[in-house]
Amino acid sequence: MSRRIRIGTRGSQLALWQANEAARLLTVAGYEPEIVRITTTGDRRQDVSLAEVGGKGLFIKEIEEALDRNAIDIAVHSLKDIPSILPERYVLGAFLERADPRDAWFHPAGIPIGQLPAGATIGTSAPRRRAQLMSQHPQLLIEPIRGNVNTRIDKARGGDFDGIVLAAAGLTRLGRTGEITSFFSVDEMIPAAGQGIIAIETRAGDREALEAASAVSHAPSALAAGIERGVLQRFGTQLDCYSAVAVHATSDADGITVRSFFSDYEATRSITATHRDRDPGRVITAVYDELVARGAMELLLARR
Repeated sequence: MSRRIRIGTRGSQLALWQANEAARLLTVAGYEPEIVRITTTGDRRQDVSLAEVGGKGLFIKEIEEALDRNAIDIAVHSLKDIPSILPERYVLGAFLERADPRDAWFHPAGIPIGQLPAGATIGTSAPRRRAQLMSQHPQLLIEPIRGNVNTRIDKARGGDFDGIVLAAAGLTRLGRTGEITSFFSVDEMIPAAGQGIIAIETRAGDREALEAASAVSHAPSALAAGIERGVLQRFGTQLDCYSAVAVHATSDADGITVRSFFSDYEATRSITATHRDRDPGRVITAVYDELVARGAMELLLARR
């Protein structure tokens, strides 16, 4: 007999794709999933930047409240939308197989970003994308953009922006890979921690939900997620929605490589650190220690 499990998700096209992918995997594992759509504050407030209304955690607030009142059993999120430190009553019980973690460049006429004239306007709302773009292309104007994938592409096509930067994973999942002008390599633009990974969140003490989540978790993606979030967690509560920080982990038979980027919001100074080790804990510590040694804390304090 199949076991029923209620999946909480935002109602956007991309969020529903993610929830349906989790549902597909749970069905294969012998569960009977039901998708419950929940509107979040982040969805309702499209008129201002996330920083002004409380940060990316607003995309999960109401979904976590549904977990609290037992209206859903698990929640499905983009991992990069989840704050690095969660309240103890929640746990990330699974990480689905990572999609392409790179950032993608979209220009309506297919013009490479390096060929844009000085003063061209680029749309992105992510501080770490903004800082890396400003470091590499100081002649361009980087402006905030809100909305779902389709809305952002429409804004670029309509002339609001000369081009935009989006997560390749979202475009791929929505069947829009063919519209990508080019990809940024993970060295050109280090991805956000968790980019391309779908996470399943549960109540910490819900053994049945944790069992369901573990049945669909992808071990290599879980390893990368733990390392990337581990670096952020070493900064405690000092990071916020203005923090321009990126961490990306890859692994192979010979070890784990972690690339990281840290900058002040205006990209007047940036730091990169790359380390390789076989041990997850050691590589987390090495990356964090180098970022701090090179001035990460000073960059955080300078903005406050």
